[in-house]
Amino acid sequence: MLDLAPLRYEDGGMTTVPEQVRLPAEWLAHRYDPGHDAIHFISVDRDRRRRAAFLTDAELPDLGDPLIIRRVDLAPALPDQRVNFIFHSAYCCSTLVANAYDRPGRAFSLKEPVLLNDLVGWRHRGGAPAQIRTVLQDGLATLARPFEAGEVCVIKPSNVVNGLALAMLADRPDAAALLLYAPLEAYLGSIAGKGLWGRLWVRDLLAKFMKEGLVDLGFAPEDIFLQSDLQVAATGWLAQHAVFAKLVERWPMRVRTLESEVLLARPMEALTAVDTLFGVRATAAEREAVVQAVFTRHAKSGGDFDAEARKADQRAAAQNYAEELAMVVAWADKVAHSAGIALIAPNPLLSTQ
Repeated sequence: MLDLAPLRYEDGGMTTVPEQVRLPAEWLAHRYDPGHDAIHFISVDRDRRRRAAFLTDAELPDLGDPLIIRRVDLAPALPDQRVNFIFHSAYCCSTLVANAYDRPGRAFSLKEPVLLNDLVGWRHRGGAPAQIRTVLQDGLATLARPFEAGEVCVIKPSNVVNGLALAMLADRPDAAALLLYAPLEAYLGSIAGKGLWGRLWVRDLLAKFMKEGLVDLGFAPEDIFLQSDLQVAATGWLAQHAVFAKLVERWPMRVRTLESEVLLARPMEALTAVDTLFGVRATAAEREAVVQAVFTRHAKSGGDFDAEARKADQRAAAQNYAEELAMVVAWADKVAHSAGIALIAPNPLLSTQ
């Protein structure tokens, strides 16, 4: 039993850890507090992580008070613990792929850990880049603690974290990354189908990308203010694909791209290729079991899911928003051509020939 009492601190009456602490993997590194240079841990077992769509407060509402430990009091990371990443541009089955890496003894996954979002927020509030880089290194090492020896860690950050992707891969020379995306028209249809919530979300996301300096498409801020909701969505999608292209160019052997529709059409091939990329051992029978267990369940709701159902939703969006989608896709194609961004991402994991 872990003795929590000596590990807490409170303002005014600071209680520090007498020795460096290595917490078991059940203690998820959940939040980062730059004011105290401390990490907040919450106890989340493997089954609860599996059932949660994301590792957020909304999905984990009843876990009690966090265990708060200063970063200096944490034991050094375990040597040779491999971390891989699933970076994505949203609505592209990234949570489904992350779920495929909950394999006891082989791999475990972390779906949108909030600690990484906290570092992005710290950047936006003017945090020093060198300090943020150091905390990012320690944060990834702390997140990567395995449940069982030999497990490979797979982190699927929120796409608001994509601005940190270059630093993550630079600091982790053994890491590989899958860049997952939906075709532009399918992505825009998903946003349109979400109604007002989806349209507000893409505006909030683009505002954050602009703070990160990720939007270099020839638009002045006032130009973006005048764009329609789906134009804003396309601008954010293109900005992320510009980041993806830079990652591929720098690390072509470690970074591969995958379109969501190819993933769903060829799940066994895709899983085999991602396993190889991530260094996860598995037999063909084990992969087939993962495909049957994961690719038939909706990654967020837990209900039934299949590729045909997704296509039906896409057809409905294409019909309901046909004029708007056609206009924005044509506009985005011109913007992409002007900015030198490929709508089909380079260095695909699977050949489409």
